[in-house]
Amino acid sequence: MRSTPHAETFPAHTPAAAQVFTAVLSHGPLTRLEAGRRAGLSAAAVTKAVRPLLAAGYLAEDADDDARPTPGRPATLVRVNGERALFLGVKVTGGELIAVLTDLCCRIRVARRRPLPDRAPGPVLASIADLVQELLAHAAESDAPVAGLGIAVSGDVDRAEGVVRYSPFLDWRDVPLAELAATTTGLPVTVDHDVRALTVAEQWFGAGAGLADFALVTVGTGIGCGLVVHGRVVAGAHGVAGEIGHVVVDPAGPACHCGNRGCVEAIAGESAIVARMREVTDRHIADGAQAVALAHEGVPGARAVYERAGEAIGRGIATVANLFGPERVIISGEGLAAYDLFADHIRRAFTTAAFGSAARCDVLTRPLPFEQWARGAAAAAIQSFITHTPGTGQG
Repeated sequence: MRSTPHAETFPAHTPAAAQVFTAVLSHGPLTRLEAGRRAGLSAAAVTKAVRPLLAAGYLAEDADDDARPTPGRPATLVRVNGERALFLGVKVTGGELIAVLTDLCCRIRVARRRPLPDRAPGPVLASIADLVQELLAHAAESDAPVAGLGIAVSGDVDRAEGVVRYSPFLDWRDVPLAELAATTTGLPVTVDHDVRALTVAEQWFGAGAGLADFALVTVGTGIGCGLVVHGRVVAGAHGVAGEIGHVVVDPAGPACHCGNRGCVEAIAGESAIVARMREVTDRHIADGAQAVALAHEGVPGARAVYERAGEAIGRGIATVANLFGPERVIISGEGLAAYDLFADHIRRAFTTAAFGSAARCDVLTRPLPFEQWARGAAAAAIQSFITHTPGTGQG
């Protein structure tokens, strides 16, 4: 099994080849004509793009059995050969690591979880390395090379440099995670913001497939947002695009760890909800699950905490809709366990605050377990592999 940083190179030496491959990955199998239409390329450009990918086994062509019989050459479909390469994805939370082994089509083959008792970079890196070795043992059962490792972390993440600038839930600052993980595992490493990585997976394989403009809002420990504009995931000049968790919706509201007051996250993040629930109920509440249980039991004041959180989230989503008018906003995250408590308030606040036709945006809820976030990390690694945009940890 080949698993060193230079073991496998994607044979796409032009942007056109990456465009065609991504179109087939997301929407295939496709005819060459349809692949060209989706990628915005001529027939000649598609032929030139797919030739090396077919030769190297990343794409395959099969007869289209469903096509109408026509004179001349029979219709063929281009598809991604998912068995050609494997990828690893790791989602890092404040208390757990979730890791997956996927194929080139980002289909999960194996998933593993491991508790994270120590959040310091060294122990986290050692735990990641252990999980990677466990998954590499499974990968060894295949002849396909492991072509990359993606790591998804919350906070301010510089994907180009592979550095976690700041992660409040891990208490990290300026950790060169891609370089450290590449040295430890021997794999090309992509480190990305967890919500942005999940957005890539939703764009290619999930509720955002086929949409040119959509947003993914995650509700849980923090409030995150990934943006796709004109078919591209937006990272921003400094890697913090879409931070609706730090949109101020109540200037007189509670203090946020970012230094402001009344941010969406300071009202609707799990720790904020737990803290507020303790105040209004005068009870010891350990975590979000207990807070949800009290609200469902009808404890006085408990539901109002979630109503306030829903209003903050709805106003944050409206800000996104007003700024770039997405076709859809997907709401996900572990906080959806409480969705019935604040759904109406999200919708009401969104409708009130959205300007004009922005209120017509489709708001969709989509529960995604942390294995899907790890899959997002793998998708980020696949994206780097396809587009040849490695960070410092990739070679």
